[in-house]
Amino acid sequence: MENERIFTQTTLKKSGYNRAKIVKYNYRDGKEKGQRPPEFKMSFVIFDKVGKIYKTGDVEVQALRNVSFEIEKGEICVVVGQSGAGKTTLLNILGGMDTLTSGRVLLDGKDISSLSEKQLASYRRFSIGFVFQFYNLIPNLTALENVEIASQLSKNPLDSRQVMEEVGLKDRMDNFPAQLSGGEQQRVAIARALAKNPKLLLCDEPTGALDYETGKAILKLLQDTCRKSGMTIVIITHNSALTAMADRVVRIKNGTIDSVAINENPEPIEDIEW
Repeated sequence: MENERIFTQTTLKKSGYNRAKIVKYNYRDGKEKGQRPPEFKMSFVIFDKVGKIYKTGDVEVQALRNVSFEIEKGEICVVVGQSGAGKTTLLNILGGMDTLTSGRVLLDGKDISSLSEKQLASYRRFSIGFVFQFYNLIPNLTALENVEIASQLSKNPLDSRQVMEEVGLKDRMDNFPAQLSGGEQQRVAIARALAKNPKLLLCDEPTGALDYETGKAILKLLQDTCRKSGMTIVIITHNSALTAMADRVVRIKNGTIDSVAINENPEPIEDIEW
């Protein structure tokens, strides 16, 4: 039909990821070419048939194979799988720290898989907040200074002191990392990521180096942050129990998506035991 455009919209069910459903829209004369109709809504994060191959000499290792899923804005998405399943590779691609071999990745409508190295650096700087397993704090800076140095790199940062208070470190701002417990250091790392006011918060095993109670407190902080601010959060973990706290659960196995499930009733982290 004349002026017809076709868009793909991924459909997800609790049973997992389905093939893309083709949705056709008709355009009336006079509309700008390529304009989407008002009812079309693109997901906040889209992985579309992503593949990643690492090469060492003549040896090729396929870390990701035909990976497709979506995440909506304001969701907590838990990506779960065993060690070596491809979780960190997936996170690194979404965070702009690694490039893909095939397919494409979109964040908020922007195709990040086509960005240059310079553009990826800007993407990491302005759009992504990272929380790592081992904190990665600068040892000769105070907790507050660690947060401030990250906020200075952002276009629209939050107030560093206010963020420190929100993560429960009002009285620890002037302490150095070595003077803080593991849980407090991870709170600084989360505050550092949040102060950038990013579009997306990526957490790679954020409780992996913490004891049970401290880990729970960190996860509660992440869950509360999502619910209060509407920030989209992706958590990588091997702990299947944490899927109960998520809005969306992506299970990855041997570099492929095993299932994608929507959790209609996420549980408060206080009610989850493992």
